Amino acid sequence: MTHEQPTTPTGAAQRRGPFREGDRVQLTDPRGRLHTVTLQPGGEFHTHRGFLRHDDLIGGPEGVVVRNTSGIEYLALRPLLADHVLSMPRGAAVVYPKDAGQIVTMGDIYPGARVVEAGVGSGALTLSLLRAVGDAGSLHSIERREDFAAIARGNVEGFFGGPHPAWQLSLGDLSDVLPTVAEPGSVDRVVLDMLAPWENLEAVADALAPGGVLLAYVATTTQLSRLAEDIRSDGRYTEPEAWESMVRGWHLEGLAVRPQHRMIGHTGFLLTTRRLADGVEAPQRRRRPAKGAYPITEEGAPGAVGEADAELWTPEAMGERMVSDKKLRRARRDVGQPRPQV
Repeated sequence: MTHEQPTTPTGAAQRRGPFREGDRVQLTDPRGRLHTVTLQPGGEFHTHRGFLRHDDLIGGPEGVVVRNTSGIEYLALRPLLADHVLSMPRGAAVVYPKDAGQIVTMGDIYPGARVVEAGVGSGALTLSLLRAVGDAGSLHSIERREDFAAIARGNVEGFFGGPHPAWQLSLGDLSDVLPTVAEPGSVDRVVLDMLAPWENLEAVADALAPGGVLLAYVATTTQLSRLAEDIRSDGRYTEPEAWESMVRGWHLEGLAVRPQHRMIGHTGFLLTTRRLADGVEAPQRRRRPAKGAYPITEEGAPGAVGEADAELWTPEAMGERMVSDKKLRRARRDVGQPRPQV
């Protein structure tokens, strides 16, 4: 009786073996500074203290130490996923590794899961989601901006060495695209990274299977409050939970063990909730809201949170830094996704 050998998972070959042309390599200098280069035959990595030839690395093993023309030593390793997303070409800001890890874990993204992601940005979170669902899963990413989608595609294909079999990328608004790509009740997980995720609660509720998880990543407390209240008002979701994570490194030098002075503090808030079965009402909350938790209307009754003009929910109003066309063109060029000809 013969057994078929399992195929190599997508991207695994790029993570092992000798350095090859096109590999991204992380060089660490004696001071701990990191430099990421893409290996090319005849290429050179230059600093003000000499240069290093790419040919000295191509064909060699990972974890070697190489010297430049001035004798300075560099440790050469393939960047880990957490390193890669912080050094890859980008248009929009990336989801930090600490948040991507929380999203994969707290969203329970498992191998084979059917996942929808909206708000792709530069593709940083997409990489973690594809790693989690595996070749047998499904990730459908939806992005409104063509330039962001192109940069994300280039980053994903560059990291995995080509198209990922579990990934689809669509252009457009989530509320318009999702009903056309997912049958009602067929999606296991939905991850939203956008300015106004509450606008898509209807479409997400239709697509999610009972027990499915909705996870939203938002930047400000006003967004978090509005989303939580709209989820409660919708009636098809469980009580939302929210949190943030902060990472502080430690200095390790003999007995001088202390927290580092710098840390990765607030980057965004994460909120999770789950889809109830159709026709089921969420249990009433037993705790009473604190005084002042809700604004008072002119009639003297508690008002809804977030009943503000649409102009308040713009990228500029939420403090989002606009990305220049020059930066977008450079990022597209770096990932091999040129701007389409008009």
